This record gives sequence, C-alpha cells and structure tokens, in this order.
Amino acid sequence: MKMIFIYYPSCSTCKKALKTLKEHDAIVEIRHIVEDTPTAEELKAWIMQSGEPFTKFFNTHGVLYKEMGLKERVKNMNIEEAVALLAGNGMLIKRPLLITEDKVLVGFKEDDYKQLLK
Repeated sequence: MKMIFIYYPSCSTCKKALKTLKEHDAIVEIRHIVEDTPTAEELKAWIMQSGEPFTKFFNTHGVLYKEMGLKERVKNMNIEEAVALLAGNGMLIKRPLLITEDKVLVGFKEDDYKQLLK
C-alpha cells in the first residue's frame, strides 16, 4: 500500500505517529510539511477524499493560525480560498497527514493508524 506521511520534524505528535509507522514496518514517502508543502491541488483532493470539512485541515493550535486571526475568517471561506491559504504556508496545516490510496488521516490517533496498518 502506497502511503505519504507529511510531518514537521520537531512536532512531538508527528514523532509518535512516525514511531507507530516504523513499528509496523510501513513503507511511506516522508515529506516535510514546510520544505515540501502540499499543493492546493493535493490538499483539495485529500480534503475531498477524507470526507472531512476543510476546517479540520487547519492547525488551529498553531501560532501562525492565531496571529493571522483565522478562527473567524475560516468559517466564511470556500474550499478554494482555504486550500490556497494552506498551500501558502505548511505551518497552517494540521499535522501529521497520512495519505493512502483510499484514506486520509488528519492528526494522529494511534488506534486509527493501527487499524489502517493491519
């Protein structure tokens, strides 16, 4: 199964997710969320594939999100505006992201990873 893991190396949650992937000998393409930020096209496809609202893809606890006052602004955006903003700065994207051919996991929940890796 082809998987893409998008993370920020100093993020403790990302480290836990990566550890889980390694424990299951998962073969993943690893991408740094800032150095290789997902494109608007990728993000839109992943949002649609996930079945989640685009708001779930924002790192609402991040400094940049708060500095930009996005809490209220995001509510009034359409998907094109949201993916353009997310693609413009990887630090706005909730992490980690784990993408497979038929599933997108946003954030890290160990049980979800283990279920996917069975």
